Amino acid sequence: MARRAGPLTPVWPGLVLAALVALAVTAPLAALLARAGTAAPGPADWAALRFTLWQAVLSTLLSLICAIPLARALARRRFPGRDALVLLLGVPFVLPVIAGVLGLLAVFGRNGWINAGLAAVGLPALSPYGLQGILLAHLFFNLPLVTRMLLQGWQAIPAERLRMAESLALTPRARFAHIEGPMLRAVLPGAAVVVFTLCLSSFSVALILGGGPGATTLELAIYQAFRFDFAPDRAAVLGLLQLTLVGTAGLVALWLVPAAQAEASRGRVLRHWGGGRGFDAAIITIAALFLSAPLVAVLLRGAPGVVDLPPSVWRAAALSVTLSVVVAALVVIMAGGIALAALRFPLLEITALPGLALSPLVLGTGLFLLVYPRLSPEALALPATVLANTLAALPFALRLILPRLQQAVADHGRLAASLGLSRGIWFARILWPALRPAIGLAAGVAAALAMGDLGVIALFADADRATLPLQVMRLMGSYRSDAAAAAALVLVAISLTLFWACERVTRDA
Repeated sequence: MARRAGPLTPVWPGLVLAALVALAVTAPLAALLARAGTAAPGPADWAALRFTLWQAVLSTLLSLICAIPLARALARRRFPGRDALVLLLGVPFVLPVIAGVLGLLAVFGRNGWINAGLAAVGLPALSPYGLQGILLAHLFFNLPLVTRMLLQGWQAIPAERLRMAESLALTPRARFAHIEGPMLRAVLPGAAVVVFTLCLSSFSVALILGGGPGATTLELAIYQAFRFDFAPDRAAVLGLLQLTLVGTAGLVALWLVPAAQAEASRGRVLRHWGGGRGFDAAIITIAALFLSAPLVAVLLRGAPGVVDLPPSVWRAAALSVTLSVVVAALVVIMAGGIALAALRFPLLEITALPGLALSPLVLGTGLFLLVYPRLSPEALALPATVLANTLAALPFALRLILPRLQQAVADHGRLAASLGLSRGIWFARILWPALRPAIGLAAGVAAALAMGDLGVIALFADADRATLPLQVMRLMGSYRSDAAAAAALVLVAISLTLFWACERVTRDA
């Protein structure tokens, strides 16, 4: 199929791009291996590894336990505002992590809404820091993702099975055993491993809410070894541990998730089964409050201070927007080029996968080891930030674009080749209409994620240059909480605007 459309699908640009991606991944990895040498992790490193695994396991279990009743309630009930709540479930995916954490602190922090209420009734305050804070933040960011995966599973249950269960008057226990249980067994493993993998690489959450000997993740330990101790050897050892851990989890995710996604179909509201209406209403209400309260808190606290933000915040915002646009453009170009080449050489898709395992901190450490002492760390800040975010978003973009490209070639490639269409007409009349929704979504997600990234830039940035997420963190560190909330509100607004603009432009093109 792809070979018949060969004249219309140039291969060499994709081969060059795939080679560049492979070089960008292997060169820092080789530097890590060379610097680590025969060094062995110390007691503190093993402690960071144990805590990383422990918090990821607990975060995964907590997300699954909370998502199952929420997804079941959404699948069974139709109510005013349901579509808005399902839409809200997608917001944390593109929400800058630091803005979400700031909102959580406004609600659950020492001076937040929850502790103010506890103090009013004479109860002790809750601490949002340490393990409990990390779990809370992971629940906020991962609950929507797991809920949507499980909701797809419930919506994919064939309608005839539901009618048969109703006609047989099955008890709730029998209904779960014969209908819902098999679906959950198919979907839960994939959802669990995805969340587990994400929790292994949550640097911003650990940086703000973790810390201390008992709550240090591997990525936070890399940051401390590099930024405070300047111990490149230890950073290299920690980077290899993190890479091995996340890479293993990522491979398991790739093996499990396709099976889980195969159960999904177009969404619908199931005909609800009797009973449980009050429980479903309570679950939906609690989840809606939990997910919306931090966003409302950032809005209420940050809006009054936006007009008084210092010029440094607006300079950081301009820099972040520039970097995000560059990342989005690079992701689309590279994903498109590799996808074209993958039509003829399917294994090329593998070149993008290491981006899932190579965290920005690990990549930044490897790049530093490559150039030091020839270049200063500050010189790497912007190029390394663009590279890390491009590699991170590339697998997602490729998975969006490649299937649509394959379908377009299968439907029109042979006819276009027989008609002798030029590449310009082939792209304008066939490929662009087929690919533009996927391109818009890929560009929007890449831009939003790059806008909120706090990874490489935290390692290398100097005092005079910062992205907006780093500027928010600096304001928080200097106890200017109102200014930090205002800057976080600007960050959220720009991130969502970039995501919306990329989708809108390609949808209306």
